[in-house]
Formats: sequence, C-alpha cells, structure tokens
Amino acid sequence: MGTFCSVVKFENLQELKRLCHWGPVIALGVIAICSTMAMIDSVLWYWPLHTTGGSVNFIMLINWTVMILYNYFTAMFVGPGFVPLGWKPENSQDSVYLQYCKVCQAYKAPRSHHCRKCNRCVMKMDHHCPWINNCCGYQNHASFTLFLLLAPLGCIHAAFIFVMTMYTQLYNRLSFGWNTVKIDVSAARRDPLPIIPFGLAAFAATLFALGLALGTTIAVGMLFFIQMKIILRNKTSIESWIEEKAKDRIQYYQLDEVFVFPYDMGSRWKNFKQVFTWSGVPEGDGLDWPIREGCHQYSLTIEQLKQKADKRVRSVRYKVIEDYSGTCCPLNRGIKTFFTSPCTEEPRIRLQKGEFILATRGLRYWLYGDKILDDSILEGTLV
Repeated sequence: MGTFCSVVKFENLQELKRLCHWGPVIALGVIAICSTMAMIDSVLWYWPLHTTGGSVNFIMLINWTVMILYNYFTAMFVGPGFVPLGWKPENSQDSVYLQYCKVCQAYKAPRSHHCRKCNRCVMKMDHHCPWINNCCGYQNHASFTLFLLLAPLGCIHAAFIFVMTMYTQLYNRLSFGWNTVKIDVSAARRDPLPIIPFGLAAFAATLFALGLALGTTIAVGMLFFIQMKIILRNKTSIESWIEEKAKDRIQYYQLDEVFVFPYDMGSRWKNFKQVFTWSGVPEGDGLDWPIREGCHQYSLTIEQLKQKADKRVRSVRYKVIEDYSGTCCPLNRGIKTFFTSPCTEEPRIRLQKGEFILATRGLRYWLYGDKILDDSILEGTLV
C-alpha cells in the first residue's frame, strides 16, 4: 500500500478522469455487483455471520474485493511509465538504431512504443487496455497481471456462494416428483427461516450475478494465461508480434539471418523476476534492459527499423478524391464499411481532397481515395 501512495501523489489526482470511460465503469460495476451480492447472499441466506465458517467466508470475500480493487487502481493510476519528453540515448551514435517520435520529440527507447490513446511513448508497452483506460507497460505490468489473477479467483468464490445460496434456499425446500412439484416443509422446519425471505427478486439478482461471475472468470482467466505466457518469456504482446514479423520477413526474402529475441534471459524464473519483485517496483529504469549473451542492446530496435523499411517498400500510394472528417463509423460509406472498419486497426484521420496517402497496411475496405501507382508522385503521409 505504501508503494501505491508514494506514486499516486496529490498532483496526480487529475488521473481520476480515467474513471470517466466505459471500460472502468463496466469493470467496476461487475466487481461491485459480484462482491455485494456474494456478501448479501452469504450473510442473509447461506452462511450467517454467527457461525465460525460464515465469519471466515465473509472476511475472505472482503479480502478478495480489497485486493482486486487495489491492483486494479494501481494498474490504472500508477500507469505504465512514459519515456521522458525529449529523451535521447547517452551515446549519440546509438540514435541510428532507434526510431524518432515526432509527437514526443524524442527517440523511442528500447521496448517502448507510442500509444495513440495516451499520446505518449510508453515504456515496455504491452497494450492499451480499455478496462483500466490506460496502457499496460513497465510500471504496472505486475499489478495488471495480479488483477487478472485475483479477479477470476474472487469470481470463483462468489460463484460458489451464488450456487450454494440458490441450492439451499430453493432445492432443499422443494421435492421434485415425476409428474408434480410438491413442497417439502421438512427442511423449512429444520432450518430457521431467514429474517428476509429469499424471494423472486433475490433469486433473479443472484442468478444475474452468477452469470457475471462465470463470464468474468472465463474471459479474464484467459487474459491471465496469455499474460503469464509472455511474461515467462520476458516479452510483451507487441514484441511477440514483432518476433513473428521478423520470421516472416526473413522467410519472405529468404535471408541468411536468425532473429534471437534479446531480452529472454533463458530461464522462466529470471524472466518472472523482471516483472514481479518483493518491493513491487519492477527491475530497471524502463529505458535500459539486461540482454541475453550474444545479443546486441539494440537487436530489437534494429529489427523494427528493418520491418519499417520493408513496410515502406510494400506501401501503396493513394490520392484523396474527397474530404473526410475522420469519424470512426462513417454511415455514408455503406453498411459493409460501417460494420467492418471499426474491427480493423486502421486509424481514422482527417483528410482533404487532393492529398496523397502512403498506405502500409492491406485494407479490404479503403475509405480515402484512388490508388496511385506512379512513383513520380511525391511521397505522402504514413498511415
């Protein structure tokens, strides 16, 4: 808790605006519904507090909620860490191995990438997560992964409470015959009735919370396994994609090269310790990284430069034939484009008639203009 308070200072309270987004609203809503219903069901109908087991169960539910929210808010407000504006390597000669970010007016440090949403270069960027409305990267990778672990565990506990509540309150009080349903009052006579009866509204709320808990367990649990898989290899999601593209590039051009990922320490435990530490602060400063033997400090950034050069070679020029406002879902472009374009990584930019665009991605539904095959046309902006 001390680490969190030391990082989130008074001047960082403006970060509270991150809560005003559909991702945190939904995530916190699911946490609130599952936690509240689990506590209500336990105390009123399944495991009252006057028993030892009920007290322990209630404390565990509170513990899950606190740990989930702590890691969630840490991942959101502490953030991934950003490359300092105007940053450049200590050795000026090393700048030839790095990409330059025009927005941040700085070189991109190894393992960093520019995030369009945050509008900054993020250290060791994994991805931009809408559920925390922030990037997952160097500083918050551990807390984000712990949230992905604790959320399914807490939901499993809550789902157990929901199932047992409905079982004890409904099934034990009904005797199901082959043809008719008969009420068995023996269970009601043995067990004292709760102060608040388990009615239809309580059943519906419990069933709804059960669905949320099971869905969260499956969805977030899958994300946790994906994150742990790349952490044990000391990679990020972006770096895994870069490695795949490196293999494709070498195979496409039939080059006599072998790309070796430089940050894999060769041991899962060593890779694990790069992210998870007892102090809660990840190793390193987010700019310089230990590398495996035989690799260059800038092996990954050199490969990125090669892929960017290859992307430019394969690019296609387009000419804008009409103005475009840059809206995400253009209704006037047809129903197919409306439903297809939001599912792609194609950025939305404002364009004016007569501009030239250099497209570096294969686009099935191109919105912006005519294909230009004449190399004499001046090179346009990069999409």
